[in-house]
Amino acid sequence: MWYSAVGSIVTLLVSLLAVPLAAAAQPSGQVYRIGFLSTDPLPAHLWEALLDGLRERGYSEGRNLVFERQFSEGKAERFPELAAELVRLKVDCIIVPTTSAVLAAKHATQTIPIVMTTAIDPVGGGVVASLARPGGNLTGLSVLAPELSGKRLELLQEVVPGLTRVAVLWNAANPANASAWEETQAAAGALGLRLHAQEVRDAQDFEGAFTRTAQARPEAFLVLEDTLINMHRPQIAKFVTQQHLPSVFVHREWVVAGGLMSYGPSLPDLFRRAATYVDKLLKGAKPADLPVEQPMKFELVVNLKTAQALGLTIPPIVLFRADEVLQ
Repeated sequence: MWYSAVGSIVTLLVSLLAVPLAAAAQPSGQVYRIGFLSTDPLPAHLWEALLDGLRERGYSEGRNLVFERQFSEGKAERFPELAAELVRLKVDCIIVPTTSAVLAAKHATQTIPIVMTTAIDPVGGGVVASLARPGGNLTGLSVLAPELSGKRLELLQEVVPGLTRVAVLWNAANPANASAWEETQAAAGALGLRLHAQEVRDAQDFEGAFTRTAQARPEAFLVLEDTLINMHRPQIAKFVTQQHLPSVFVHREWVVAGGLMSYGPSLPDLFRRAATYVDKLLKGAKPADLPVEQPMKFELVVNLKTAQALGLTIPPIVLFRADEVLQ
């Protein structure tokens, strides 16, 4: 019948038109090998955010993507050998969340593209030449930590009546933290707050820092996060709970662990956006031509149960601004 022939022609035309569209939606038939260098495996929701971003761009683990994961298990001194192993495996791209891992990867290769996901201060830490023109084989995302310290101190002032003294725990051995500490000092001066700095440089320093903090009798506690600090989250959360200290952190995980508040970049959003860099680099873009991006989405999380235990009433305006309130 004539309509059968017409139908066949239409079907053929649709099929022909669909071919270039499908090809455009998917990367080439090549299987890409992606290196991942970190202290420990990512929390499931962050790893899934990265995979979601890659799937949106046509990549699927086990089909056209293979991951080579290397973890230092809390030993930063292992990063150089692990980075060298990824280079030996001839990966097409290396994803790194932490500054120390970034520096190790940068030292191991000047040709394989490297994507940072959560760099604290890539310029101050000596990772890139500038945000706009990173140079070399490295680009990615920054958590913009220095500029946010003032916001966290302001939150403490809103929640803790008459606040004057704040203890600050930070890793002074991490060069990326220097600007964060300077910004915190400047913000405290503008807000009329006195800081009690508690520096740590390795795992053995925490007990001493806890003892000095208790002796200083601060009215609140601020943590400048990095890999070393995050590795000791359970001990730090236990300390602020025992000392009945109102506390503010960078990320939600600390509030879940018992901290009072967190304010900082959305980590799932950063890891999802990291997939954009991976996609561009696999398609031939040069890292030096891709500016380092800053966070676009921020999260305020408040733990009402902790507030009640501390005898604090969270102002309605803070609760209104919160992205999540834990009961």
